Amino acid sequence: MTAGQADGAAADGASADGAARARQMWMLAEPVHVLTYFTAEGRAAYEAAGLRGFWRGYFAGRAGALGPVGAAPVIAAFYGFAPPMVERALPAVWQLISPEAAMAARTAGAVAALRRVLAGAGLATDGPDAEAVANGLHAAMAGADCGGRVLGAANAALPVPDEPLARLWLAATVLREHRGDGHIAALVAADLDGLEVQVLRAGLDMHREVMQPNRGWTDEEWDAAAARLADRGLLGPDGRATPDGEQLVLDLEAATDRAAGRPWASLDPAAVADLAKRLAPVSAACRAEMPRRTPIGLPYEGGAPDG
Repeated sequence: MTAGQADGAAADGASADGAARARQMWMLAEPVHVLTYFTAEGRAAYEAAGLRGFWRGYFAGRAGALGPVGAAPVIAAFYGFAPPMVERALPAVWQLISPEAAMAARTAGAVAALRRVLAGAGLATDGPDAEAVANGLHAAMAGADCGGRVLGAANAALPVPDEPLARLWLAATVLREHRGDGHIAALVAADLDGLEVQVLRAGLDMHREVMQPNRGWTDEEWDAAAARLADRGLLGPDGRATPDGEQLVLDLEAATDRAAGRPWASLDPAAVADLAKRLAPVSAACRAEMPRRTPIGLPYEGGAPDG
């Protein structure tokens, strides 16, 4: 093996290690982020800020990092929502609340939910363990390259909170949006639009009756997307993914992991393992708050859908 080949093999190994760590940490951190969507505290914080109705809070809080934008950039950045659903909230929601106030409500709801959930699981909500998890995840994401990642960059640029649970939640959010931006790039490269990927996942491990209404697509739009996937050999007549369809999803997940790997590849593996160990009970407590069926793709590892 030449020196160049050795360097290439080492680089490939580092990339693979970074991708594996990225997937592990995303799976642990994602339940922390999504806690705000599934808890009473998250909804109550938006209502207290003057946003009645779940979707006003969702779009204002998640899009707030982009500023007082209209629907078009959010349709593009969020990718999976039917345009009319986004247009019902944006830009009208900015007449009710500023982006800064929406994000403050988002953080307040997340922290209140985390405090209750962790205390209920017997986990400390302050002290050295909470600080270590918050600081470790934040430090990892502070080094993330956000080039080409609009939502990741917008959230990474937000002020870092002093409160440990707020800092933990923001770091989980940056990780989530950074990874999501890379995932959308992989979908675009695979010529899958935001609806088609949902239809394909519904043919594997998710559920149309949950995903379709939560993303605002009509039956006609959903069925047309299914027909397009069938024409590509990705979906069978029964609505289930074909072997080619399943392999495409696995390939997309692998591409997403690689795109998310750089922040983790350069970190000490022992430090990442320690962070994962500390984050695991927090993640488990948050995951217990999630409904069994959600429109959130966490994660596809193969196998039939539940229920």
